[in-house]
Order: sequence, then structure tokens, then C-alpha cells
Amino acid sequence: MKRAALLFLCGLIATVAMAQDAPERSLRPQLRAGSGTDSAAEAAASAAAAARAASTVPLTSTGSAASATPSGAASASAASASAIGRSLRPAARPARATAASATTAAAAATTTAAAAAATAPKPKTKTKPKSRSDETKTGGLFAKRKLRKTSVCGDIAIQGERVGKVPGKRSGCGVPDAVKVRSVSGVKLSTPSVMNCETAQALNTWVANGVIPAFKRRGKVVELKVAAHYICRTRNNKAGAKISEHGKGRAIDISGFVMKDGKVYTVQESWWRGRGKKPIQQSYAAACGPFGTTLGPTADRYHQDHFHLDTARYRSGPYCK
Repeated sequence: MKRAALLFLCGLIATVAMAQDAPERSLRPQLRAGSGTDSAAEAAASAAAAARAASTVPLTSTGSAASATPSGAASASAASASAIGRSLRPAARPARATAASATTAAAAATTTAAAAAATAPKPKTKTKPKSRSDETKTGGLFAKRKLRKTSVCGDIAIQGERVGKVPGKRSGCGVPDAVKVRSVSGVKLSTPSVMNCETAQALNTWVANGVIPAFKRRGKVVELKVAAHYICRTRNNKAGAKISEHGKGRAIDISGFVMKDGKVYTVQESWWRGRGKKPIQQSYAAACGPFGTTLGPTADRYHQDHFHLDTARYRSGPYCK
């Protein structure tokens, strides 16, 4: 009976203490998850331990047991109530520490992001590849610039070098302002030829508008076979004859045409027969006009193997035979 009374008394004291602390708990903020639960469990365990200790007090005498038990039970109940009250109080949040931690974390995150950005490989910028048309235009511009530097007579199609005044060995010979032509309209001369600019321009016009179209079906003409250009002599090398147009830088003799595939059409072999007959005769006919005088196989015995072309002008017009 005494043991039951002690247990009842301990429970009553704990109930009263919890009832007194209930209003205070209702006004406090809710406990954080984890810490409040652990504290309440610890308080409940302490109260249970106190109750067990009180129940095991030896009953040697009625007076001593009665006097000691109520005081021990009361102390245990008070300790349990105090522990429960402390466990239910929310832990104070360290505001400054939390703010400092957040600032430190933000700074660390910023530093990490900056380091990652610095070490991250930079994306390669894709350069737009040049199109074939762009490369052609660029190459064409450089090629034209180079050709312009080596052109003569103010025409980029006439390639060569300026010679200047060429004195004659005899009266009537010589060229006041001569040039040495290497190619016209992309067609090479087998021998760089000395002439004046009027003759060089006539040669260029003839090749572009007469020779190249005439041989178009046979292929591309790459070279003209030059039989003669500037030379101080008389006409047909006759003694006492007038100075030839060759001696004045106004004439050039062409003996054949070389194709890209290596085929050679000569005036002597192709004028009368063969596959080169038609283009040879067409090209010769086209020379009449750009040149003032054209002499070929049908002119005389001196021109059976070449075309004589000069820029002598006559009142009656071009002399073409």
C-alpha cells in the first residue's frame, strides 16, 4: 500500500508540474525537429528512473520510510518536471553565426564559380571557311595586280618590258619608244619581240579577236612562233630597197601556232592542206584591219612559210594579200 501511495504521489506531482508548464509551452514557438524530441525522451527517461529509485527505497521502519520517501519522490518529481520543461524550450538560434555562415558560404560559392570559369576551356570560335568564289576573287585580284606591274603600253593583256629608244644602224632604222613583248592575251611569243606600242596593240587585238576564236575547235593556243621582229634591214633583204617596217619596230612575222596539247600548226604545212588549214586561213584573214599590211602564202614567194604583219598605214586602207 505504501509503495502504491508513493507511486501515485509521484505521478500526481509530475502531472501538476506539466499542467503548470502547459500555458508557457503554448506561447513558445514550435520546437525544431530532432532537438526537442531528443530532449523530451531524455526527460521522460529521467522521470522513469527517479520513480524506480523511489519505489526501491527499503522499508526498514515505518517512520523513516514514510519520512524519506515523500521527500525523495518530491525531489525526483521536481527534477523530472524541470527536465521536461527544459527539453520543451526551443534552442536559441545563433542569428549572427547563421548570417556569417551564409556570407562565408556565398563568398566560397562565388570563388568556386570564378575558379571554374577561369579553368573551363574557352569555346572555339568557328571561322567561316572561305568559299571557292572568295578564293577565286582574291587570287584574281593578286594575279591582276602582278600582271599590271609587268604590263606595257597601258594594257594589262600585253606583257613585257619597256625598252625605250632603240637607235638604228643605218638611216631610217630605229624605234623611238620600244617595248619587248613576251605575251599578248595570255598567248606567249616564242621569242620576246621588240616593237612599238602601236604594233603591240594590233598584235594583241588580232590574237584576242582572230587567232583564239579561229583555233577554238582545235583547242587552246598557247604560243605564237615568231619568225622575225625588229631588225634593221631593207624589204625582203634586197639591196637598195626601202627600209622594211621591221627596221622601224612596226612589224612581226608569225610562222606557226602551238596548241596546249603540244600540236603545232605551221603556215608552211597547214596553209594548203590538213586539219589546220581552216583555222590558219581564218586567223590570217582576221589580221587584215588591226594591221595595215598582211602578206601570206598567196602574196609572193617570200612569204610561203610565214605571215608578215605590220602597222604601216595607207590612204587607200589596209594592204592585205
